[in-house]
Amino acid sequence: MIYAILLFAVTYILMLTFSRYRPYIALGSAAIFIITGMLPLRDIAGSVDFNVLLMIAGTMGLVQLFIDSRMPALLADLVMEKVPNVQMAAVALALFAGVISAFVDNVATVLMVAPIALEICRKLKTDPVPFIISVAVSSNLQGAATLVGDTTAIMLGSYADMSFMDFIVYEGKPGIFFAVELGAAASALILAWLFRKEKKPVPRGAQRTAVTDFAPTVLLAGMILLLIAASFVPDKLSVTNGLICVSLLAVGMLLRYGKTHDRSAAVSPVKAIDLETIGLLFGLFLVIGGITHMGVIDAAAALLAKLGGGNVFLLYTVIVWASVLLSAFIDNIPYVATMLPVITGLAGALGIPPALLYFGLLSGATLGGNCTPIGASANIAGIGILRKAGYEVRTRDFVRIGIPFTLAAVIPAYIYFWLLYS
Repeated sequence: MIYAILLFAVTYILMLTFSRYRPYIALGSAAIFIITGMLPLRDIAGSVDFNVLLMIAGTMGLVQLFIDSRMPALLADLVMEKVPNVQMAAVALALFAGVISAFVDNVATVLMVAPIALEICRKLKTDPVPFIISVAVSSNLQGAATLVGDTTAIMLGSYADMSFMDFIVYEGKPGIFFAVELGAAASALILAWLFRKEKKPVPRGAQRTAVTDFAPTVLLAGMILLLIAASFVPDKLSVTNGLICVSLLAVGMLLRYGKTHDRSAAVSPVKAIDLETIGLLFGLFLVIGGITHMGVIDAAAALLAKLGGGNVFLLYTVIVWASVLLSAFIDNIPYVATMLPVITGLAGALGIPPALLYFGLLSGATLGGNCTPIGASANIAGIGILRKAGYEVRTRDFVRIGIPFTLAAVIPAYIYFWLLYS
């Protein structure tokens, strides 16, 4: 276990230090885990979340069709007509991404909204890096608002037998949805403060962009509806969401071929799939699989329980803030999966309803990924889009926005849950 922890720590230090080489560092570390036997060959396939990888690949290609249709440029025009300056444009985009992310996977949200942000920044002649970071962290925040917004929310709903409405109202009390929205309001103020110097006015009077093809927009809207509908299907394939995204990309390519009769134009969206982002996530999944197999995550869960002792407030505080810290560096999915049964046992031993600890775990684990550029898949996807557009995201660029945003979102939720559910 010690060797696994050391390798894991070195991997993340290198990725945070050498941002340009993150995919190669992650894949190299994964190879070491496999070669040394810390990740057995039989566990490789089970460690990789192929659903996320397929979703990213399919959505990236579909978004390229969306960009080619000029719809992001039109949406950028509409946003610019409604906001007075660059500061409010950034806040409006983040809130827009958050609304979508409450119902659609965070990665898919970033991939859909990022092109709009890039187009707005191009027209305003401003740096898109903080815009895309704001979109990514807002998407991660709102993922916990509903049962269908994030994989960890789906896991909690399944484990605790919660329905879609239980996230809105649980046992007669306002649910986690309102805690997330409280955090969203606070974090919007933080974003407004972070962008306080961006007072450059938005130019008016420009002619709206003409859309050349509405089919990609229809396909993206269809993707949102299908992803929401799929969340209610019991016992579905683990790669259902990924297959939806890839299938809609195939439909979009066929429609383009039918319109242009140009084979190269039809397959061009495939070239938009960022293999470096895919490779980074693939490597990270294997690294997390390695430390999971070596018992690191189980040990972390046991440590949290020990630190809390028998004091409910202390235990709740440890769960929330340790979840924030751990999720800044590890995938929150195996962590939440490990902690759910631990929390159930703790709640039973203390004779308290588990809702307080469940919601504290979900909010901390979901929002903790906003602290670092590699803490959440949505962050990695957003940085990949920026890299393809020719922009490098340094760690300090990300944490300058991510950490204040996280604190502004977690603190209100932390107080809210204790007041309502303790």
